[in-house]
Amino acid sequence: MTTETTATMFTVTPEALAATLARLPRVTLADLPTPLHDCPRLSAAVGGPRILIKRDDMTGLALGGNKTRKLEYLLAEALNEGADTVITSAATQSNMCRQTAAACAKLGLDVHLVLQSGVHDELQGNLLLDHLFGAKITMVQDGAASGAYDMSAVRAEVDRLAERLRREGKRPYVVSMQTHSLDLAGAGYMDAMLELERQFAAQHVRPTHLLLTSGSGGTHSSLALAVKAMDLPYRVVGISIRKTRDEAAAGVAGSANRVAGRLGLAARLAADEVEVYDEYFGGGYGLPTEAGLDAIRLVARTEGILLDPVYTAKAMSGLIGLTHRGVLTKEHTVVFVHTGGVPALFAYHQELMR
Repeated sequence: MTTETTATMFTVTPEALAATLARLPRVTLADLPTPLHDCPRLSAAVGGPRILIKRDDMTGLALGGNKTRKLEYLLAEALNEGADTVITSAATQSNMCRQTAAACAKLGLDVHLVLQSGVHDELQGNLLLDHLFGAKITMVQDGAASGAYDMSAVRAEVDRLAERLRREGKRPYVVSMQTHSLDLAGAGYMDAMLELERQFAAQHVRPTHLLLTSGSGGTHSSLALAVKAMDLPYRVVGISIRKTRDEAAAGVAGSANRVAGRLGLAARLAADEVEVYDEYFGGGYGLPTEAGLDAIRLVARTEGILLDPVYTAKAMSGLIGLTHRGVLTKEHTVVFVHTGGVPALFAYHQELMR
């Protein structure tokens, strides 16, 4: 059996994937489709490939971001299970927590956030918005100021909180990227790949690369799985913001295969198929790099688009770095997937203006 025949056996058509996703419960939270912007001034400044930016910083809810697509599926499940309260957890300036708090406000659900004390605990950026959306916040003083990302104390607090709420008669739904949530949330970026395909056709764009932040692995894994499942001709490139290449690749492959299992897809992703670079995250999670801060200024001053210092700035610094290394050239067309996070800029104002 040839490699081409094997690939065909596991390939799903866009129509079939859309039908699979349509069977999942979903609530409407995002303003879709988000724009796909050509960025000629940025491309010229970088001196390499044609660059387009997929504007998922413009999903609409609570100043946008990639988590909104995922929450459409997660909170539909929560409502179907009769939940009246949602619990989620992350670092202090979490984009996931900010968007979850806003989505719960929109849907009339109570929301509890368990936040790990970290690099920026001041009442600014995402944390300020969490309060405005009415979230009940528990801070865990097991800080990540060093850029470490051990959430074990936070997860233990989430378990205690969920049990307490159940004793009080509440019906909590826990959103955690370490549990089944990641599998269901993956539907959001399988659908986003279908959206991108329609935009590529409408705008007569045929990319060579999709490039994005590789953090918890969810967005990266879903896009990579969708590309493989539909046998699309793009390289999906992740820029890790907290894991080594091998750790990130294993995590992306693992989560992609759980998403495939959840959706009943035959395609599977091996770790050695995952393209990820780990040279750009600097001192650790939440700690900005000089290259990332430069990338924020460059994109702002060439295209009027804002990146964030934790995720997208490091991913853009990776795109620029790969161009300087000759990995990306003028022969390539790169779609940079902007996953949001803009409110964090305000918490990092001192680093940005230093």
